Amino acid sequence: MTTVTGTSPLSYRSILTLTVISALYLVVSALLIGFKTDQLFLVILFNALYYSSKSTRRFILGFSVFIVFWILFDIMKAFPNYRFNTVHIEDIYNTEKRLFGINSGDGRTLTPNEYWLLHENSFLDILSGLFYLCWIPLPLGFGVYLFYKDRRSFFNFSLSFLLTNVLGFIIYYVYPAAPPWYVEQYGFNFHAGTPGNTAGFARFDHFFNLPVFSSLYAKSSNVFAAMPSLHSSYPLIVFYYGIRTKLRRASILFAGIMIGIWFAAIYSSHHYMLDVIAGICCGITGIVLFNYLSRKNIFFGRFIEACLRATT
Repeated sequence: MTTVTGTSPLSYRSILTLTVISALYLVVSALLIGFKTDQLFLVILFNALYYSSKSTRRFILGFSVFIVFWILFDIMKAFPNYRFNTVHIEDIYNTEKRLFGINSGDGRTLTPNEYWLLHENSFLDILSGLFYLCWIPLPLGFGVYLFYKDRRSFFNFSLSFLLTNVLGFIIYYVYPAAPPWYVEQYGFNFHAGTPGNTAGFARFDHFFNLPVFSSLYAKSSNVFAAMPSLHSSYPLIVFYYGIRTKLRRASILFAGIMIGIWFAAIYSSHHYMLDVIAGICCGITGIVLFNYLSRKNIFFGRFIEACLRATT
């Protein structure tokens, strides 16, 4: 190995590899979905942490699992799922109403989303918005804790997270589905390229006079990716690994956030109850699949051991 710096030994091969991968990512992303500052920021952040010190290099290599998730999510913009399968709009709406319909008292049957649209209030607007904002900070924060506390549990958690997302992304293409707010605004007619929408969270932005959710949903990869609700999967995975790592008090907090996110998904009209249930099932499947592969698949086991060595 050729030493480039005295404190952080690196080989020229590793430097060349990272440079090529960084450049290739920027070029391919620009060609597929157009150049964005987010992509450049990701590359700069990764390179900065990789070259800064041994400890930051171990950290960013470990969190590459989450970076893979982000890249996959972002690259989906180049391949909208509605180009591959028919988008489900009316059928999922009618199924939701049939299974979870609420009698409005005037002879109408409402979906839970429609019910809450008629009963929204500022307290629930703020509470649901705060819960929903946890959907990424919660797993990332928990991941940071595990990375420094229990490296093996970190990779178990992060790989379960990645597997769950891959399963969810596959379902997005097999079963494209419109969210409840789409029906509220466009009815049952399909409109390709519909932009992201804050839906019920617009009231959160309006209350605080800040573009919190509007800026987030402006970057939406595809509005026809409501089934399953991966927002509902993430806190479930955190809750599971919180219990598994014996964080009893924290797990109570995780459970509260998890239920809050499930409610917020429906209250805000971003997801049907069917989407939330599918997200819960997706999270459970991702966990079960990871546990199976880590025990039964020798190559998967070796990969985990390689990850541990690379970050030790």
